[in-house]
Amino acid sequence: AQRRHPLPFRVDQRRRPLGSAGRWWLHHALASLSQNLEAYGSRLILRCGRAEKALPALALEAGATAVYWNRRYAKDQIKEDQALKEKLKSEGIGANSYNGSLLREPWEIETKAGSFYQVFMPFWKTLRDLGPETRKSFCLPKNAKFFDGDVETTELDTLKLTPSKPDWAAAFPDRWSPGEDGAARRLDDFLNEAVDNYADDRNRPDQEGTSRLSPHLAFGEISPNAIWRATLSKMESGDVSTGDGEKFLSELAWREFSYHLLYHIPEMREQSIKAEFEQFPWNDDEKALGAWRRGETGYPIVDAGMRQLWRTGWMHNRVRMIVASFLTKDLLIDWRVGEEWFWDTLVDADPANNAAGWQWVAGCGA
Repeated sequence: AQRRHPLPFRVDQRRRPLGSAGRWWLHHALASLSQNLEAYGSRLILRCGRAEKALPALALEAGATAVYWNRRYAKDQIKEDQALKEKLKSEGIGANSYNGSLLREPWEIETKAGSFYQVFMPFWKTLRDLGPETRKSFCLPKNAKFFDGDVETTELDTLKLTPSKPDWAAAFPDRWSPGEDGAARRLDDFLNEAVDNYADDRNRPDQEGTSRLSPHLAFGEISPNAIWRATLSKMESGDVSTGDGEKFLSELAWREFSYHLLYHIPEMREQSIKAEFEQFPWNDDEKALGAWRRGETGYPIVDAGMRQLWRTGWMHNRVRMIVASFLTKDLLIDWRVGEEWFWDTLVDADPANNAAGWQWVAGCGA
């Protein structure tokens, strides 16, 4: 059984909706956020519609004087955020965006020639030397008060973000705790336990040797800056070895590198970075694709990975590489077909990581 109708091949990325697993995560993340706001005497307001229409309208209803948000980096997202800023300012409302999801802005890291990096190691060395941004993050003004007025809100359950018949996400709660509190616990557990021998254990799918922070990062529930500084603190105190800590930070930098690429090559979600691969004679084999999706190829580690993905919404990174390699290099099926399946089934589906990873394995990327 499939979660919903298969994603259309080469989907229009400009309006790409969240995948099924991502919608499950979003539901529970919003529920968690709502509880946290209620603890402050406030509440979460949900609205449906285009941001440049819905947010200014809500701000006016609530009497807000300014709106703040984290910047986004895909081409369509940048365009949407620019339109939102213009609309807010036209209504006399302040519009302020900040870097809340990356260690450095994509335009801050350049080669000596003044261009962007397309190879990870020199990118990582530059990022490591720079470190995360040191400027002061946005803080609420001292006289700020939490909104407790009476404005219309959409009820979370009416959005129907979670599955029911069948409930293919039944096992998800055993694995995941969406929300800021869950992200903080996940980071603490990792730095206090699993980070030991991380440099080796991260390569073993039979071990719980990775952080599993990726969905929390994807939904903005924890920042890479917070993870970076917490890891450095543990390294400086001697609680985390230099080798394990550095390796973990370099894996965080792979996410950063993916966004660096996405910002500078915005079409990489739809087109191969190496243009010659656009002429590659990919196979159109629905039977083989179906077996791959269901974990019925007959290759044990491929099938185990695809079944883990279906049951938990996640797959070990090394197995992601294996199943992607099998699809593109054994079955010769277009990497975009696999990328679309991952987008629908991963709780950590991310516009930069997903496309960059698939292109890297297929051999057509950076």
